[in-house]
Amino acid sequence: MSKGQNYIAVDVGAESGRVMLGRLSGDSLVLEEAHRFPNKTVEEQGALHWDFAHLMAEIKIGIGRAAARESDIESIGVDTWGVDIGLLDGDGRLLENPYHYRDSLTQGMVEKACETLPRKTIYENTGIQFMQINSLYQLLALQSHRPELVDKAHHLLFIADLIMYHLTGRMGAEYTLASTSQMVDMSTGTWSDLLIDAFGLPRRILPDIIQPGTQAGRLLQQVAEEIGCDQIPVVAVGTHDTASAVAAVPVQGDRSWAYLSSGTWSLMGIELPEPIINDTSYALAYTNEGGVGNTIRLLKNIMGLWLVQESRRVWTEAGREFSYAELTTMASQAQPFGGFIDVDHPEFLSPGRMVEKINTFLSQSGQDSVTEKGPLVRFILESLAYRYSRVMTDLEGLVGHPIERLHIVGGGIQNELLCQLTANALGKSVHTGPVEATVAGNVLVQAMAGGQVESLSAGRSIVKESFPVKTFEPQDGPGWQAYKQRAGDVLAKSMK
Repeated sequence: MSKGQNYIAVDVGAESGRVMLGRLSGDSLVLEEAHRFPNKTVEEQGALHWDFAHLMAEIKIGIGRAAARESDIESIGVDTWGVDIGLLDGDGRLLENPYHYRDSLTQGMVEKACETLPRKTIYENTGIQFMQINSLYQLLALQSHRPELVDKAHHLLFIADLIMYHLTGRMGAEYTLASTSQMVDMSTGTWSDLLIDAFGLPRRILPDIIQPGTQAGRLLQQVAEEIGCDQIPVVAVGTHDTASAVAAVPVQGDRSWAYLSSGTWSLMGIELPEPIINDTSYALAYTNEGGVGNTIRLLKNIMGLWLVQESRRVWTEAGREFSYAELTTMASQAQPFGGFIDVDHPEFLSPGRMVEKINTFLSQSGQDSVTEKGPLVRFILESLAYRYSRVMTDLEGLVGHPIERLHIVGGGIQNELLCQLTANALGKSVHTGPVEATVAGNVLVQAMAGGQVESLSAGRSIVKESFPVKTFEPQDGPGWQAYKQRAGDVLAKSMK
């Protein structure tokens, strides 16, 4: 890389993390990977936690490698997954590794919380979809099961904020990430007084909420020396990875599009200037999360390619290792419309035994079990596409007008079978790219903060000019209509 402005993007997901260099020159953005690493988990006292020391060590390695390639770095941005939290003591030390959102700690906490405050009241205040993984239920579970840990805590930080604190020594809660917690009042953008008072949450541990594009500090001198670079500024980007991904959707101005950030999770929604919190959004369980540029992401969290990832892990542990490309090829050769699963069934949330869980669902819903890998993966992909079609219908009802097309971004676009199935199920054009949307959005917000990019719209134009977009047109309408009817019947039976 040479000339232009250079940025470092730290992007960490549930499976892996990477540190990338972004070079912005005129209307061109080029991304280059500096370091990639697995995001490790550890089991501590029978619970699943993130290995935060490993995570920080790998991030520092990545920043060092990126800075070694370009001495002139404008800033660093960090984005991660949402909801998980770290608790720190009065000296700013992490009390223990953060719990993994798939740990069983939060089981039953949604129901317990709604005994204190009505479910609809919580939703009307926060606008957030009820999921047991939400930060609110993690904190309530810790208050209930580990009160001594909460008593010791002086600070609560979400993962991206925790990383930035270890880099800069400064604490804050970036808005797009905080908004996923179900602890923020959507009408004010601040911590919810209603929930804090009702649940007796420790207000003292909640940091100030800061907006995306705020400078979070500079690398601490000792950190810069350890890494071998200057004290580079750190910008709070859209630190929730979906917020960064949506910021890089290559559209220009119109509102007739929806997005799908596709990876371990699928997050599908639309971008709005204001939240939609009403009886319909509550009944349909849609979530309103903060976005970049004073926007709201009205969306649905969907289980995503986690089901394929976990099935692959089962086969790997049994001695048969397949690449994702191999599994997709086998799925493409399998007979279509062989079976249907509810991808958001609660049993699929926790890790382990995924193939067994899928076959249990098939059996309990009156369908034949499946042993072959290709058909099972195809079941998952077609079921995901069906789920996307249901969400699209919901979104059109919520905004009151048709949505012309769907933009899919993220690693999931590499599964072109799923992209085509999605176009088929929706009966709409599907546009895919960029695969590195999260990193692109991370860099763009840094550039907006530094004045190199004037607006979100201008940044999206740069993405559109910098990365290829592939279009999938719908096919096989009659086959999908019949499948949708069968899938609806299965869902109706499973809910009885």
